[in-house]
Amino acid sequence: MTDTAKPVRLLGLSGSIRRHSHCTAVLGTLADALGKKAGATAEMTLFPLNDIPPYDPDLDAENTPAPASALRDSIAAADGLVIISPEYNYGMSGVLKNALDWASRPAMKSPVRGKPILIMTASPAFTGGVRAQHEMRETLSGMMGRVIARPQVVIGLVHEKIKDGRLTDQPALDFALAAIDDLLAEIALLRGAKGA
Repeated sequence: MTDTAKPVRLLGLSGSIRRHSHCTAVLGTLADALGKKAGATAEMTLFPLNDIPPYDPDLDAENTPAPASALRDSIAAADGLVIISPEYNYGMSGVLKNALDWASRPAMKSPVRGKPILIMTASPAFTGGVRAQHEMRETLSGMMGRVIARPQVVIGLVHEKIKDGRLTDQPALDFALAAIDDLLAEIALLRGAKGA
């Protein structure tokens, strides 16, 4: 099997650890939709951030906590990332920022380096958390991640679009799935370049 024929492994990270998180519901819906696609060539697993401790360089220097190591390993094994956050005080959630701080090490050689990434936000506000996207992009760019260029995925009034833990608003779902397709196209380009 050539590299370009391997199934694409996506890793989903939700910036909300709330039990009934809207962001996690969006990721779960996207993962389900990928699995049901005819001739599916991609799958997405979710990595919960609940157990990631506050970033502490002292801990990382001596004995990296197992949840942080597991996060790094999962990112390294993935072909691309799908990251979604609520907006807290005009920025991404502290939970997500903390996880990204762990994932950013070792500096300049982290598993995020060169990784294709799709960012999304969701919020009960009509703005959909759009102000957090700039901060997410800046942080991931600082980690040398490859945030894909495309129209922003912003899900406003998300509390009205989730039912029984799934995103049920078809236009929002279709737009998010189109973004996933763009991410997969970026991954295919990278695989092709590596195989050339």
